[in-house]
Amino acid sequence: MINKGGMKPGDKIPSERELSERLNAGRSSVREALRALELLGLIETRRGEGTFIRDFRGNQLVQLLSTFILQDKKAKDDVVETKSMIEADCLLLAAEKIQDEDIKRLKILIDDDHFEDEEFFRKMAKLADNHLFYRIWCILNDYYKALEMKTSKAEKAQYHLLVDALVTKNGELILNRHRILRNMSMK
Repeated sequence: MINKGGMKPGDKIPSERELSERLNAGRSSVREALRALELLGLIETRRGEGTFIRDFRGNQLVQLLSTFILQDKKAKDDVVETKSMIEADCLLLAAEKIQDEDIKRLKILIDDDHFEDEEFFRKMAKLADNHLFYRIWCILNDYYKALEMKTSKAEKAQYHLLVDALVTKNGELILNRHRILRNMSMK
């Protein structure tokens, strides 16, 4: 109903009575279904206002799904590997489109005292200017964070070398720098 009805986060859903009529189901069944959706974090009830759709991409849903999907080592390894592959493709696309101003911003980001790998690759995924790659990377990154894997920090110099490789637009060099950076951060 939510997908077919074109409802989006923030939209108010019909009342229990209306849902019961529309779905041809008992009110107690509808109430239980709504309670389950609320426990999953998919909807929220606001006293005196009604029930509203929450943002599906929220971290709660990722955390919940992670406990079921990512139990075995193979699934965890697949997330890490796929995320790295998407990053590599984003780097290659970004290299084709990157401007001098982008390079300056990336170097400033790397030199920041609170620099995070996640923010660097989020920017790279944005610079690739491929919305599907960006969305996939964000989802994989959420799963990656849910894995709570121990990662060491790669040296900032490795990020600078990667940015320098982007300037050359040499795909082989870019992929090599990315591979070195990822090998350092996974140890």
